[in-house]
Amino acid sequence: MPNPNPAAMEFLLTRRSRPAKTLTTPIPAGAALMPILTAAARSPDHGKLEPWRFIVLEGAALDRLADLVDSRGAALGKSPDDIEKARRAYAEAGLIVAVISSPKPSEKIPEIEQTYSAGAVCLALLNAAQASGWGANWLTGWPVHDAVFRAAGLNLAANETVAGMIHIGTETTPPPERPRPDIAALTTWIAG
Repeated sequence: MPNPNPAAMEFLLTRRSRPAKTLTTPIPAGAALMPILTAAARSPDHGKLEPWRFIVLEGAALDRLADLVDSRGAALGKSPDDIEKARRAYAEAGLIVAVISSPKPSEKIPEIEQTYSAGAVCLALLNAAQASGWGANWLTGWPVHDAVFRAAGLNLAANETVAGMIHIGTETTPPPERPRPDIAALTTWIAG
């Protein structure tokens, strides 16, 4: 017989990402962030490879990344609007946890499953932050798809990528309403 957790189910059925641009200080710093990271790390991880890791970005690190967005955007021929939007994502943030997909050699666990695990960590981190009372948003953006930005800004190895940049802070406005998927239209039942 199942042992339901109605409060957890209600949270999952009503959870909403908070737009990153609406998040401000205070942020969960130091010890306050550790339970959130610990909860995120309880994501599915076939083979117990831990094919992901965290980089916590605050203060001067975010300013440095904002400056790197400027130089990389110009080098890549990005429009001034694209550069400014990406720059603000770092310059105006109080805290970003970068979830790094870091696949491990394995004969049993394909790399794609390890990548999915990193994605699961992103969602778990987002949910753990919100369950802890913080606003949170999962973003990426063109900078994290640039190998030079990843290497120079985040010191990632060649085989590593960014699964998500999880912005966490205090929400200043309620999230906007948005349409939800039609589950019946997206679900196929196969009984035999």
